[in-house]
Amino acid sequence: MTALIGIDWGTTSFRAWRMGAGGKVLEAVGDGPGILAAGALPGGFRQALQDRIGGWLDGAPAIASGMITSRNGWVETPYLPLPLDAAALADSLTLHDGIHFVTGAVSDPDGPAPDVMRGEETEIIGHLAGGGADGLFVLPGTHSKWARARGGRITAFRTVMTGEVFAVLRDHSILGRLIQPGPGNEDAFRRGVEAGWQDGALLGRIFSARTLALLDRLAPQDIADYLSGLLIGDEVAQGARDAGGPVTIIGRGDLAARYRIALDMMGIAAVIAPPGMARRGLWEIARIKGLS
Repeated sequence: MTALIGIDWGTTSFRAWRMGAGGKVLEAVGDGPGILAAGALPGGFRQALQDRIGGWLDGAPAIASGMITSRNGWVETPYLPLPLDAAALADSLTLHDGIHFVTGAVSDPDGPAPDVMRGEETEIIGHLAGGGADGLFVLPGTHSKWARARGGRITAFRTVMTGEVFAVLRDHSILGRLIQPGPGNEDAFRRGVEAGWQDGALLGRIFSARTLALLDRLAPQDIADYLSGLLIGDEVAQGARDAGGPVTIIGRGDLAARYRIALDMMGIAAVIAPPGMARRGLWEIARIKGLS
């Protein structure tokens, strides 16, 4: 029997789970249009949801998190200030078109550099709900998030645009003109990480991805790995500077592994959280609200 439908809907991704008692996964869907593609469909978000999980939606409550609650999403929900826990998120659910939407979080809203997140707060809550420890988290992605939790509450976070800057430099800058595809080279990535934690302006160090190639000291097929390492190395050197303990990486695949390599190279203990943090967070928020 279905107890809850959980949906993690990002800018370019869609995941959903049909859950039974205790949050047990009965069925899962791991592919579907992100909010940009879904919003452009003739029937919009409702049609996209119907196409992917329409057979699940009779009777059981549904809860969704991620960029689906942004200005470009199905319904824009407000940002909650820090500190933030699962109870606060449960109390602030927005019911729209039959779906309970999890709101996002805002850091330093009145300061010179406010910051926001949507979706990552649910993943961190999932980690904590499963017995995971407080501490420092990194959630790698197009816009990586570095967050800290104390006493089961998210107390601080900062966004770093590493993934997007890498894509722009690779695809739309003079650096990218020398890049050739390759199988991936961990040694080139590690070399980039070492360049990433050096002193000096980051924008100056980035240019080494071109000059090393021009001087035949970096193979064209290794430039992308070197550039990735340089950007991630700089990010990790800044983000984990005051780690004070192990860093928990919440992410999937090659990108999470790259962050663990970078942290390990800097002598900082790191662990990759098991998969399913978004699903677990959605279940916890729904449980507190009395939906599941």
